[in-house]
Amino acid sequence: MIAAGALAAFSATRTYAQTASSPSSAAEAQLARFLDEVFRETLDDSPELVTSLGLDKGERAAAKARLHDASLEGVARRKARNTDQLRRLKAIDRRQLSGMAAVNYDTLLFELETTEEGNRRFAYPTGGSPYVLAQICGAWQEVPDFLDSQHTVETREDAEAYLARLEAFARNMDAEVERVRHDAGLGVIPPDFAIAGALAGMTVLRQPAETSTLVTSLANKAKAAGVAGDWMAAATKAYEGKVIPALDRQMALLKSLQPKAVHDAGCWRLPDGEAYYAHMLKAQTTTGISPDEVHKLGRDVTAELSARADVLFRELGYTKGTVGERYIALYESKTGVYPNTDAGKARIIADLNEVVKKITARLPEQFGTLPKAPLEIRRIPPATEGGSSTHYEGPSLDGSRPGVYWLNLRDTAESPYWFLPTTTYHEGNPGHHMQIAMQLEADLPMIRRVMGFGAYAEGWALYSEQVVQEMGLYQGEPLNELGYIHDALLRSARLVTDSGLHHLRWSREKAIAEMRAIEGDPEPLAAQEIERYSVWPGQACSYMVGKVTILRLREKAQKALGPKYDPRRFHDAVLLSGSMPLTALENVVDLYIAREKQA
Repeated sequence: MIAAGALAAFSATRTYAQTASSPSSAAEAQLARFLDEVFRETLDDSPELVTSLGLDKGERAAAKARLHDASLEGVARRKARNTDQLRRLKAIDRRQLSGMAAVNYDTLLFELETTEEGNRRFAYPTGGSPYVLAQICGAWQEVPDFLDSQHTVETREDAEAYLARLEAFARNMDAEVERVRHDAGLGVIPPDFAIAGALAGMTVLRQPAETSTLVTSLANKAKAAGVAGDWMAAATKAYEGKVIPALDRQMALLKSLQPKAVHDAGCWRLPDGEAYYAHMLKAQTTTGISPDEVHKLGRDVTAELSARADVLFRELGYTKGTVGERYIALYESKTGVYPNTDAGKARIIADLNEVVKKITARLPEQFGTLPKAPLEIRRIPPATEGGSSTHYEGPSLDGSRPGVYWLNLRDTAESPYWFLPTTTYHEGNPGHHMQIAMQLEADLPMIRRVMGFGAYAEGWALYSEQVVQEMGLYQGEPLNELGYIHDALLRSARLVTDSGLHHLRWSREKAIAEMRAIEGDPEPLAAQEIERYSVWPGQACSYMVGKVTILRLREKAQKALGPKYDPRRFHDAVLLSGSMPLTALENVVDLYIAREKQA
């Protein structure tokens, strides 16, 4: 639920209560204190978040040398904290709250109650993936990129803190081994392909010290900052003496589980698996949508999008086969494919920076408030691109780190130009960068500024793709509009295949075939998508459910306000209220409509 990025001064939590949003009742004052307490407790438990927020200095400087406690004891402590926070929240009288105070209450209530439901019913993880280790899960996947992109080195103490985090990385990997053994005892073992993917990624990570990012990142940062010392040697000692042995223990454990792993991809096979999927759908979509409703929505949206794609394909001379087959043919034609070289990949990023410039100039047409934080496009490092997807990483508000759109360019054949503009709108502006940066810059309690709900965030980014289309940026460019339709079809296909895997008990292979039939991705790319859904139930459904909800609420506002409707004010109302469950977003739009009617 926590998103990266925030102020570099802890006093920001107090600023909220002292400005325009000052409590107007005893219940609101009680809620404001509670929200501040939750933020502090969250920081206490997550040194990584402290660093991401730019708070790892002053009274929280010690956090820079730590990682979170990944042990079974740490998991139990977080569960107990959730129970206590829920108790404290429910002690506040919701009936005495109104406006944004009520929205803040409802947002925390949904998160804490949903987490509590999962903690009480299931003895294995419900925070995202049911698996501690898989091809996209675990410290081995998360910590190297975190240390490289977010741990700053300006002083000797910073460099020593980096070394301490390398040792903490090793401890956390051993703690994960303990948890995997615990979960395996319950029958929670990743599918065979997820174990194979994790082992392949770990093998790539297990490089010689002189080429490992875990080592060279510290050495390069210390050198750039003029921090005296042989940090290459110090990092090598920690890497070879602590990290590699711990990584080897994880790899040995996963290899020992391979004979017990099955090929069934869905979570239906796990203990209480059908209930688990229903719970994850609720947590990920922040709605009460059922698995059958998810599947039907996916089929319905696919049909609508495919009808438009058919028109565009005919304009380009593609008349034979299904829409999915024509997308496959478009991929195979190599249209828009850059050279698969470092120079070709650098050119992709340069061209996409031009896309950013073009959309930035037109944003005021639809958006009243724009983010202050800058946006950068970077290539995912080759060492981790095998298991990583294109994604966005939020900025810090102290200006030390911009928002970053990380692009996976392992094979340019998988990223032809015709869909990259839409991906850029989704990850950058007016998508994730606009939403997350503006949330961090908004007048909200700090815990609300750093909370993230996937259905809201991904729904907004997908909705923003449609806004760009409505602005006419694809007019006269049927190929690029096909890229936009392709990415929308990807999200409708996610509804179909996620519910297929986890509810209808499809195999990995059937889901891949269904994915390709809908949106025509190359088989390796479709396989990576399906394998991701297999170990992250429900998350793939958050995109389209969120988009459909925002579109419904926009239509509600348009009908209620008539000529008084202004898209810039509607978008401000949605964005400046911060990420929240979709159930709470309904209240936000109702408040916006009421304000506009009175204006």
